[in-house]
Amino acid sequence: MSSLSRDEVARLAGLARIDLTETEIDRLAGELDVIVESVARVSEIATPDVPATSHPLPLTNVFRDDVPAEPLPVDDALAAAPAAEGGRFAVPQILEED
Repeated sequence: MSSLSRDEVARLAGLARIDLTETEIDRLAGELDVIVESVARVSEIATPDVPATSHPLPLTNVFRDDVPAEPLPVDDALAAAPAAEGGRFAVPQILEED
């Protein structure tokens, strides 16, 4: 695979409207070349007999089953509230509405 030239990096930076110094262009040309080569290596290894994966380890659901249960009593829910009114949390008004 051909490497990215500094002219290609400068052209891409111009298309993206990114102002790069000459030093940044040289540095990015090398860094982007490493990325392109890495992707090429992965593409060589990825064959039809190797399944695609999104995670290196299998994921399992760690959540409990969603089973309906009795709700928390209102008095218990409001017990630690700084203010309550009419069985609801009382909070400062933030809008100029009534």
